[in-house]
Amino acid sequence: MKERQDLTGKHIVLGLSGGVACYKAAELTRELTKAGATVQVVMTEGAEAFITPVTMQALSGRPVYTSQWDARPDNNMAHIQLSREADAILIAPASADFIARLVQGRADELLSLLCLARPIERVPLLVAPAMNREMWAHPATQRNVAQLQADGATVLGPAAGDQACGEVGDGRMLEPAELRDELIAFFQPKRLAGRRLLITAGPTFEAIDPVRGITNHSSGKMGFAIARAAQEAGAEVTLVAGPVHLPTPRHVRRIDVQSAQQMYDVVLPAAARHEVFIATAAVADWRPAQMNAQKIKKDGKKQAPVFELTENPDILAAVAALPQPPYCVGFAAESEHLLQHAREKLLRKKVPLIVGNLGPATFGRDDNTLVLVDVDGHRELPTADKLTLARALVRDLAERLKTSA
Repeated sequence: MKERQDLTGKHIVLGLSGGVACYKAAELTRELTKAGATVQVVMTEGAEAFITPVTMQALSGRPVYTSQWDARPDNNMAHIQLSREADAILIAPASADFIARLVQGRADELLSLLCLARPIERVPLLVAPAMNREMWAHPATQRNVAQLQADGATVLGPAAGDQACGEVGDGRMLEPAELRDELIAFFQPKRLAGRRLLITAGPTFEAIDPVRGITNHSSGKMGFAIARAAQEAGAEVTLVAGPVHLPTPRHVRRIDVQSAQQMYDVVLPAAARHEVFIATAAVADWRPAQMNAQKIKKDGKKQAPVFELTENPDILAAVAALPQPPYCVGFAAESEHLLQHAREKLLRKKVPLIVGNLGPATFGRDDNTLVLVDVDGHRELPTADKLTLARALVRDLAERLKTSA
């Protein structure tokens, strides 16, 4: 698949304050430029003790600024020119000292000066803290972070884990890929702000014995992409996932299940607390009526075992039949006659929207083609990577929710 360019057209001022996490800023610069952004690096004197301007210039492809007295700008005002050109200013790493400088409105070096001089209504400030766990937990730092947020800045992290000092706890700067995704999400329109979404994803596994079971080829990628897109759009997302090997989208609550019955038992009580239910999971229609307690062994007679099957609960239909159901979106993964089967499912499940796709053509892939089917007709979302499709679905869903309200 082609590298995603989610930050195309965005100009980011990346500020580095003093801290060992400056080593992550090198990879962060690469991640941002690969995502399409132009990156202008600005470094404090402390940052130069950990990583060189030469390294950051090589990775960003632009001269690095370190001094408020830099005469390269035509007006000799680097703090004005750099801040006016930016779509956002990202401080990563942001040390405890630099956070305090921001809160106090200090302006005695270039990076804090350009943060103070930025047009606050159109150039957002994002801050990625990086410090020792005791420094992060200190009341002074917590007061400063709270004031920074009250002043309109967005604080990204920190994470917990091993620290350079040998201690373990909160204070690690987020990883470069995490910061890239946070920045991408920051720029996405918040079409679902305040909405609560419940999403199912992946296959289910119906056990035959302790080592075998009935499942399918669903990778969960489409459902996880929808969860990410919905969270980017401002929603509070709960993701109920069958057995898949995918990382949880940031800020999404994930509940892992195995069987269709387990998924049903999680979804039904939760559905009433959500405004939207998106049933992306490829739930097995049938399960063995009884699971064997031990592995079924060959008996040497070349006679295959016979299993009695029983029908699994219909999760989507059950949610749609609740006294006050959420807005329900079903998925139809078909092998043929997609429109016909999707429309039949729409009517049978009594839901407002079915998203159809050809299962064998999409399971495990990074791209897909979707058809949106409702009572008025159908509309195709042309082939694209699954995150692009998920964002298109979120846009469509946001409009439908406005209409239904």
